[in-house]
Formats: sequence, C-alpha cells, structure tokens
Amino acid sequence: MTQETISGSFDKWKAREAIAEAMIPLIGKLYRDYNVVTSIYARAIINRSVIDIIKAHRFVRQIESRGLTVEDSYPILKALSEMNLGPARIDLGKLAIKYKTQGEGRSVEEFLRTELADIIDQKGNGVNAGGQDVILYGFGRIGRLMARIMIERAGGGDGINLRAIVVRRGNAADDLAKRASLLRRDSIHGSFQGTLTIDHENEYIIANGNPIKVIYANSPDSIDYTQYGIKDAIVVDNTGVWRDEAGLGQHLKSKGVAKVILTAPGKGDIKNIVYGVNDSLISEDDTILSAASCTTNAITPVLKAINDEYGVESGHVETVHAYTNDQNLIDNYHKGDRRGRGAALNMVITETGAAKAVAKALPELAGKLTGNAIRVPTPNVSMAILNLNLGKSTDVESLNDFLRHTSLYSDLQKQIDYVKSPEVVSSDFVGSRYAGIVDAEATIVNGNRCVLYVWYDNEFGYSCQVNRILQHLAGVNYPAFPKA
Repeated sequence: MTQETISGSFDKWKAREAIAEAMIPLIGKLYRDYNVVTSIYARAIINRSVIDIIKAHRFVRQIESRGLTVEDSYPILKALSEMNLGPARIDLGKLAIKYKTQGEGRSVEEFLRTELADIIDQKGNGVNAGGQDVILYGFGRIGRLMARIMIERAGGGDGINLRAIVVRRGNAADDLAKRASLLRRDSIHGSFQGTLTIDHENEYIIANGNPIKVIYANSPDSIDYTQYGIKDAIVVDNTGVWRDEAGLGQHLKSKGVAKVILTAPGKGDIKNIVYGVNDSLISEDDTILSAASCTTNAITPVLKAINDEYGVESGHVETVHAYTNDQNLIDNYHKGDRRGRGAALNMVITETGAAKAVAKALPELAGKLTGNAIRVPTPNVSMAILNLNLGKSTDVESLNDFLRHTSLYSDLQKQIDYVKSPEVVSSDFVGSRYAGIVDAEATIVNGNRCVLYVWYDNEFGYSCQVNRILQHLAGVNYPAFPKA
C-alpha cells in the first residue's frame, strides 16, 4: 500500500465522520419532533455515536451483496427530516439500498414520496397525547432492562412513559440509592446511557429527565396509583410470583391500572404471546397477557419460518442456557433437581417447557417437539439447537439463504437476525434486540434433516419482545418502512 493510498484512506474516513456527525441532529429531530424511529438494517442509530453510525453502515456488507455508506444514506435522511411525517419506524439503510437499486432515475424526494405515501403530511396523527402510563412491578434483571428500553425510547413523551416502579422496601437505609445504582451500572450490559438523579424526599428516580416514582408495597392490590397522577396504566409484572389469572388479576384491583403483562409463561387460559408470531390474538378486551419465556421467543419465530417454507414433521430443541438468579452461586438447597449446585462451576441439566410452549403460539406444531436444557457457567446469552425433520429436502445454501432473506424482508425481521461469521461467540450477542439470531456457519443439512443454531440474549432480546407487546397495547406500534 502506497503512502498516497494510506493518506487517501484516512481522508475518506474523516469525510465519513463528518457526514455521520451531520446525521446525528437529523436523527434526533425525526425522533423527538415526529416520533419517527430510524435504524440501519434494524441496528439502532438513535442516541448513538459517530462510530456507532458508521459501524451500523459497515454491518450491511455482511448480509447484502452490496455495501452501504453514510454517503448513500445521508441524502435520504436529510430529505426525511424536511418532510412532515407521521409516526413510523423507518429503516434508513433499506431505503437507501432500495433507492440505489430501484430509484429508476427519480430524485430522492420523488422516491420517498412514493415509498412513504401513507405517512406524508401526517405529523401527529396516531400519537397518544401525553403517552401511555406504564408501571414496572418488580425491578430485577428484566425490570431494569425494560426501564432502560423505555427511557431510551421516551422520544417526545407521546409514546410509552415509565411512571413508576414497585418494589418491596429493603433493609438498607439507602434503599432508593441502591435501586438507582443497579439501574446505573450493570455488569453485563454496561452503564446506563444517560443521567440519573435521585429525589430522596419524594422518592423519585429521574432518568434523562423522566421522573419515575418508586413505590414500596407488599401486594399488587394495595396501591392507589392515581394519587401519583397515573391512570389507565399497563403494569409489567416481572416478579414471576403470580402467573395465573387469579394472581395477576390482583393488579387490576389497584386504582389506575388497566392491563397487565407477565414476563414469564402464563398458566391457565392466559394468552402466551410471542410477538411477530401470534400477536394477532391480542384483542381490545384482553386485560392480562403473558410474554412467554425467553427461549420460547427465541425459537418460535425461526420454527414458524421453517414450518411455513419446509414443514416441520418432528424435532428436538436443546437449550444451552446462561445461568440465572434462580440457581445457587455455590452448592446449597434448591427445590429443583440439580439446580442447587453451583451455577458458575457446573453445567446443569434441567427441564424446559419451551418446546411444548411453542404449541401455544404455533398450534400446528403441537406434539411435534421435545426439549431439554443445560444451564452453563456464563451469565447471559444462550443458544437453542433445533434438530428438525422437515417435510421436504433442502441444502445448506438454500436453507441459509431463506433464513437470511427472512431476517431482512419478512414480517419476522424484528424477531430473527442472521449472522454468517466463523468467529462469533456468545458475548458478541450481548445487547441484541432480536428474539433470536441464526448462526449460518453452524447450519447442518442432510436431505430433509437440519440442525439450526440460534443465539439469543435471554435478557435484553427478550425484554425487547416484551416491549413490543407493550407498544401494541399502548397503540404506539407505528408502521414500518420500507414495507416487507
């Protein structure tokens, strides 16, 4: 490489940095003023750095035949910022690629007016003035990640608004400070992206300007939320203590509560929703819903895609799962078999109901799947191994290409991600917003038999699925562009 080439490469990098810097205020304007959430091939770019934006563009090379640069997407973004748009989710990267391949000589504005006709001059339409009040009942692993997601997506305040957190009062005198500290710092997911202050007198945590009341209570039915200005709220119960209609129904007895979402598999007649697969079952009359389990969310979208295309005759699901708070740090009594042994020291065979739970979202697979789980000494990110007998034969290339296309352009594009690299390991998927990520390099096919390896962030990816149900109930599940 000549000195001239080296110098030219650095000049190009500086030019791209400048463009990415110019993109940041436009992304923010669309988000705060129009409730338009932008992304690059589903990679978030709101509240991201210059480097994050450039890396999101570079990622496109892994899954498309052509690359994408900030030079390609900036004209699209600039034109969007000058339009009077209604609320939407817009994939800037996919729009830019579509313009490059299907622009047909049109100007950027002409192209966008065709692609986004449904939301042109619709600013404010469909927005819930004042937003939807949300309460987190419990503030453990999922509760704190849900808080991060909602605070990050607060936008102009007309969407989902986290108004309160309900916990039992701890023994420490500085209980409130400890709760805030757990939100601020996380050993797996890193630091909170923003600022946190504490109002000790009134018991509020103020996160990025959002005042969140911390309520201390011992039961779900003993709180009057209306005294804090909260009304028609959706409660997200992430304690796992109550999983049936009778237990979760206690929330509905508290003033100010309208609906409840459980972040665990529901029992009895409670609908178990895997968003993207069976969310069409949600009705206006539903007051209690379950978001199923992290594993059920990880495998069901992939199984639906495979079953729709090839048919699934039978199969076995083996989950290699990160250890959880349910297990012991060192050997001690546990009511469950084997789970009493030290989580950080052992692989622990245990049961999982995820394979059977798939049938609640995909009835056509009822009785076709078996399942088991192994808890392993890693704190986050799990893997599901799907060993399937298909209805017709295929090959590795065809199956992987189908899954790649599904991850990019189908109705399951928010649930299924796709990676093709011989070097990825579990820690690479910490913070993934997908329900599951297909590892294409590991795919095995032999006629009508296949083995698929699906990674999933059992904490954050699952929390994103819960948030999608929350958005649906709140009526802020805005249209996505370009259309699948």
